[in-house]
Amino acid sequence: MTRHDSGTEKLLVDVADGVARVTFNNPAKRNALSVEMRTALPKVLQSLQEDADVRVVVLTGAGTEAFVSGADISEFGERRTSPEARAEYDRAAADSGRGWLALEKPILAMIRGYCIGGGLLTALAVDIRIASEDAQFGVPAARLGLGYGYAGVEALANVVGAAWAAEILFSARRLSASEALSIGLVNRVVPVERLESEVGELARAIRDNAPLTISACKAALREWRRDPAKRELAGVAKLVEACFRSDDYREGQRAFAEKRRPKFSGR
Repeated sequence: MTRHDSGTEKLLVDVADGVARVTFNNPAKRNALSVEMRTALPKVLQSLQEDADVRVVVLTGAGTEAFVSGADISEFGERRTSPEARAEYDRAAADSGRGWLALEKPILAMIRGYCIGGGLLTALAVDIRIASEDAQFGVPAARLGLGYGYAGVEALANVVGAAWAAEILFSARRLSASEALSIGLVNRVVPVERLESEVGELARAIRDNAPLTISACKAALREWRRDPAKRELAGVAKLVEACFRSDDYREGQRAFAEKRRPKFSGR
């Protein structure tokens, strides 16, 4: 196992056997996202993109109480009140958003306990969300009186639809894991004791598949979420063509004919 330097002990990044594990490590505050963590995140995502050994990224929270319980509200007075402070806070959030978009590798969220506010926004940035039965989801902005930007509303509505996004945002109530599953907010819900093993099994299955194919599929899904008039389909077509021209495509055919597991190199 190797550890990437995130610049803060509140964001741990470990890589083993092709799988990177990013841990939000602020258990004393139920892994609330501090400005320090938000600032470190873009650099972490860039390092994972550049690390050729990383094929899959798994996000999780330290301890057993929370994935991420939201933004660190104790910082709001200083960091999110004056127009200037809010602008700086929003710039950090925008940098994180661009970092998620630039990460071309599949991302899984392993969610236990609270996944609230900024934690839910973080989970919405990933490709696949797996939750334990004790997970809770919600956006408390309407109980705090803070303004909720368009990007967050759009991300939520893209996953659960406008009506459910409205209920989640307007009511500020918490959803159970089973309710989150029923509206498509998570891919699956598993017993607490099975969460680690099920996420690990899925991460390894993805890791062992053809990286170029996965990158092309992820790019297509990213463009699907865009305004149709702004989709860059030529770029997706180029990635698809690269799959057909790759050594991995030939390896996949050989492995199928020889009735064995393929060994993909990403080339």
